[in-house]
Amino acid sequence: KLAELPGVEVPYGADRPCKHEFVVSFRPLERSKGVRTLHVAKRLLDHGLHAPTIYFPPIVPEAFMVEPTETYEVEELDRFVRAVEATVAEAEQEPDRVLNAPYNTAVRRVDEARASRPRTMALSWRMLKAREAEGSNQHL
Repeated sequence: KLAELPGVEVPYGADRPCKHEFVVSFRPLERSKGVRTLHVAKRLLDHGLHAPTIYFPPIVPEAFMVEPTETYEVEELDRFVRAVEATVAEAEQEPDRVLNAPYNTAVRRVDEARASRPRTMALSWRMLKAREAEGSNQHL
């Protein structure tokens, strides 16, 4: 169903059944509307869904890997597909809405560049407390 959406392509094995995971690419959507896989994944959070693995495998541009487990019922998979369909339709009609997602989460948007710097990370509760004690936590 995802392969039939505008802005989505199946880079490999579109004519073969998949086993337990599959990869689609949002490259056409990125080229036409500027909406990247990251934006689609962030928008899925607003639908109450955990975003799947993105940008893996690295040989697929704008990769979006879906790995449904055996425990999901068909209704839950259909809900996931409907959320992706709604997000793609929204990206086609109103790209800025998707580009600025998420809206319904406790934290709107994390500064990913800042969060990935070791200086701003506390790898444990003990490390955080030590930084607080020495007064060097103003950057956290």
